[in-house]
Amino acid sequence: MHLNPYGEYAVLLAAELAGDFPASREGVVACTRAHGMTVDFPPAEDDLVRVREVVDTWLAVVDAPGAAERAALLNELMAAAAAYPRLVDHDDEGWHLHYRDPGQRLPQVLASVIGVGTALHLTTRGMHRLHRCAAGPAVGDGCTRVVVDVTRGGRQRYCSTRCASRAGVRRHRARQGS
Repeated sequence: MHLNPYGEYAVLLAAELAGDFPASREGVVACTRAHGMTVDFPPAEDDLVRVREVVDTWLAVVDAPGAAERAALLNELMAAAAAYPRLVDHDDEGWHLHYRDPGQRLPQVLASVIGVGTALHLTTRGMHRLHRCAAGPAVGDGCTRVVVDVTRGGRQRYCSTRCASRAGVRRHRARQGS
């Protein structure tokens, strides 16, 4: 049995959706598949708009100013989305837990998966390990991507090596100019 199917992949899925939101429902489904979700979701006309709302709610968790505020927002998200845990076995994945009711639509499933996955990520790795890229607007870069820190040391500051390299170049040039 998988003990934590909601962990890291769910937070990475949310970060990808937040960083490059698909233009169609099919794009969202493709993104969920790329992150390991195998369940089919009954389609609805407003799925794309509702998924965007889920991502925006999650971004409020990311941008919360402190751990207590982050926990409160995350608790609200999970209370609205998650159901009693249940054991399921589908798509040859083996027995694992779902924190949602069967037959839910894509936005509800993503709210549950992302909410529980984020809670597991933050409580097992640390409440500080989800934030915006350090190369963001404060340093004039404009990067607003989310960093899901899955490093061993817990000090990942940038969303990518590209942002880290640009920040390093800026620091170097600042030292040379002084």
